[in-house]
Formats: sequence, C-alpha cells, structure tokens
Amino acid sequence: MLVPAGAMATALVAQYGFALAPCEMCWWQRYAHIAAFVAALLALVVRDPRASRLLFWLAVAGIAASGLIGGYHAGVEYHWWQGITTCSTIRLSGGDALDAILNAPVIRCDVPAWTLFGISMAGYNFIGSLGAAAVIGLLARRGR
Repeated sequence: MLVPAGAMATALVAQYGFALAPCEMCWWQRYAHIAAFVAALLALVVRDPRASRLLFWLAVAGIAASGLIGGYHAGVEYHWWQGITTCSTIRLSGGDALDAILNAPVIRCDVPAWTLFGISMAGYNFIGSLGAAAVIGLLARRGR
C-alpha cells in the first residue's frame, strides 16, 4: 500500500503544490496506482487467504502496470516513439465553457512538465514502480 500511496502523494503534491498539471498519460499512471492501492487494502481486510493472495498479486501487477505506462510515457517525452495523437489535456477553469475551452492551456504528453537530472516524473515512476514491484514480488516469493 505504501508504494501506490507514495506515488499518488508525490503526484498530488506536484499537481497542487507546484502547479504541474497532469496530461492524459499521467492520469493513466495514477489510475493504475489507485487500483493497486485498493487491491492492497482489500488484501489486508479479506479473510480468505486465497482471495487475499490474489488481491496482493493484483496490487503488485497494478504497481508494475503504472511503471510500464510511465516507461511508455517517458519514451514519448524523449521522442523515442510517438504517443497517441489525441494525448493532451485541456485545463478548464470556471466561467463561460466555450471561452474556457478556447483559452485553456493544453497539457501535452510529449513535453515533460518537470525533470531532475534529465529524467521526467514519468521516468521516475517507471524506475520506482517497476523496481518496487520487482522487490515486493521477490520478497513475497522468498517469504513462502
């Protein structure tokens, strides 16, 4: 639960604390982490050991899926390959809807909102999520 919760906390601080609006692929990564968090939470409260084990592995898969989406997104940002052509988000604010749409900034998926040492948030999600999923999976297998 700590990995998806930490990833989501980081994303929300970036969005609301530093005004880094998410693009469409950023949302995809978030959805996978939210699903992983819910699966991990359910794994803790479900009494059936088989169901709990299944939910645990679904949580690990969700973390890994977010990492893979992050890797794809990072590749789009580095222009290693082209992303989907409809990948942009329009940030709307209140008032007249048409005026808001026409004047809203477009959040592009192929332009990183932030980088550190040349790695974008999507790149860090790729590294962190796949690494965490691998470590969690190995520790779980070892614990058997």
